[in-house]
Amino acid sequence: MGGLRCAMVGAVLAILAGCGGDEPLEAFGGPTMGSTYSIKYVRTPGTPAANDVQPQVERILAEVDRQLSTYRSDSDIEGFNDLPANRCQPMPESILQLVRTGEQLSQASGGAFDLTVEPLLNLWGFGPQARQVKVPDPMTLALVRQRVGHQHLRIDGHQLCKDAAVQVDFNSIAAGYTVDRIAERLGQLGIQRYLVEVTGELKAAGRKPDGTPWRVALEEPRDDRQVAERVIVVDGFGVSTSGDYRNYFQQDGRRYSHTLDARSGAPITHHLASVTVLEPSALMADGLSTLLLVLGPDEGWDYADKQRIAAFFVMREGDAFVTRSNKAFEQLTAVKP
Repeated sequence: MGGLRCAMVGAVLAILAGCGGDEPLEAFGGPTMGSTYSIKYVRTPGTPAANDVQPQVERILAEVDRQLSTYRSDSDIEGFNDLPANRCQPMPESILQLVRTGEQLSQASGGAFDLTVEPLLNLWGFGPQARQVKVPDPMTLALVRQRVGHQHLRIDGHQLCKDAAVQVDFNSIAAGYTVDRIAERLGQLGIQRYLVEVTGELKAAGRKPDGTPWRVALEEPRDDRQVAERVIVVDGFGVSTSGDYRNYFQQDGRRYSHTLDARSGAPITHHLASVTVLEPSALMADGLSTLLLVLGPDEGWDYADKQRIAAFFVMREGDAFVTRSNKAFEQLTAVKP
């Protein structure tokens, strides 16, 4: 697939899925969203083999790409993005659902999280229509910011409408949404023990054939090599890591991340390098990890604590990293008998 671009930022350094036991462990994967996906599941009597499951998973991936990609001109969302202000377009319910989720996250973050930042991403050199990577001049930035803001979107029946020339970018939540769609389909096929991973976002349920839990290695937020920061167990939750360390540029000695704060229209500048979130919904884990990363090490931590979001923070401290996890995270990742 050549559409969505959800770069893997390190939610999964390695999926530690052992074998053993009498039930077979099925596995398959492939390219998607500019990265990869992988599916592992325990095949029990009455459940289909991988060669029957894979085509169904790839139909979901193709549908998501066709609807949500900002990297293909014929996608549903790009058709909407091309519209001028004060226009509406009929949309699939899946897109309307994601817009509602984006509105919820935008309101929860005081506007820091926003699905309409695509013009800003392009301006700073990180979007699908980016022409150059550099710090924009203040006047151009001010003009582009007039085209950003979730308040310019509204849903009218089955239509998505805009009162300004906003452009929607789902890359902050598309992979988590896709994981949920695939996990739902596996459940419909009678598959209850699985690990689904799409571009680093994942969801796991049940246990491996040998009876041990699924283990996932969280990656240290480095851009020079892969190092496991911590290994966690996952059962029944989506896991998402958002980080600012893989996609950035430097100018005049300053580092500019692809993670933008919609309130300022500029990349984040704090020392929070990555955030991992566990939620029952991979969609919400995906969105909340981005939200917390934008808010930063203090505001984000306070928000996660207040909302009881299971979160694991990695902060830069000179050339090293320090980590911090809250009680909800520790409870969910503890090994259970």
